[in-house]
Amino acid sequence: MMRRVLVTGGAGFIGSALVRHLIGEGTGRVVVLDKLTYAASPAALEAASRSPRYRFVRGDIGDRALVSRLLAEEAIDLVIHLAAETHVDRSIAGPAAFVETNIVGTFHLLEAALEHWQALEGEAKARFRFHHVSTDEVHGDLDFGDAPFDEGSGYDPSSPYSASKAASDHLVAAWGRTYGLPVLVTNCSNNYGPFQSPDKLIPRIIANALGGRELPVYGEGRNVRDWLYVEDHAAALALVATRAAPGARYAIGGRAERSNLTVVRGLCDLLDRLSPRADGRSYRRQVTFVADRPGHDLRYAIDPSRIERELGWLRVHDFESGLEACVRWYLANRDWMDRFVGAGYALEAAGDRLRGAA
Repeated sequence: MMRRVLVTGGAGFIGSALVRHLIGEGTGRVVVLDKLTYAASPAALEAASRSPRYRFVRGDIGDRALVSRLLAEEAIDLVIHLAAETHVDRSIAGPAAFVETNIVGTFHLLEAALEHWQALEGEAKARFRFHHVSTDEVHGDLDFGDAPFDEGSGYDPSSPYSASKAASDHLVAAWGRTYGLPVLVTNCSNNYGPFQSPDKLIPRIIANALGGRELPVYGEGRNVRDWLYVEDHAAALALVATRAAPGARYAIGGRAERSNLTVVRGLCDLLDRLSPRADGRSYRRQVTFVADRPGHDLRYAIDPSRIERELGWLRVHDFESGLEACVRWYLANRDWMDRFVGAGYALEAAGDRLRGAA
């Protein structure tokens, strides 16, 4: 049956990839709710916006009246909740927005969804799902010899960002257990790919490299992340949202652990080949080590065995092919990236803001 989907944060990096995926596979009608903050990219929705099954609404998940109206008038039977403040550095410098959006906003969204679901009857009520999209950072960090996170991992957040996402995970689980709301939760590893805002590592390094600026790496660059191509994540989210049983939780990862320094050097090598410096030297010469950020988690890793086994999801992109596809996209879309650079957007040495905030 065709679904009627509300995607919160659908103009964001992961949200827009999910919207493009849903429209492309003909899942049903897709309504995007996004307040268009600094990280939003309406251009990422341009292709989807040409579909008659698409609608965009500018608004805040904390506006319960707006959310309730959308749920009713669109007869929504699937909410996929991605609206969130997501950048760790920003959460350290200014945590209030993270509490307001990720915790209070999720609460208001849950209340609106619960009221909508309780008013449904029969098959419509049985079909409804509330899918909350979260992060592996809620689990804290791992030592290099530790087993990866999975669905049974405990919570031990390190930053205001991860603490706010942990709180929202708990709210969603509680609304499922207390009120019976049919909820789903997924926790993903680091995403990368087209349309990512350049305060995140990979697009920032590409933008800085091409602009002749320093390539800032925290500490010694030893911190390890598990990298997941955003289109693979979108496919996983669609599977969970439409096929998983109420109450299910899935860990979604790319099986691609890399240190930050390895990622930066890999980007330099790709740029050396695809867009060489005018002086013929390697972009590696621009790498600069900066003071580590407070509470910097050492390692994240995810074991995605459950979603692979139960839902048949498998990543399409390994890290090397995904990283090259990512670099090629940014090189082919310099106009998109230049709008951030022109505004001086998050391209300063990574440690500067945090040294002032700490």
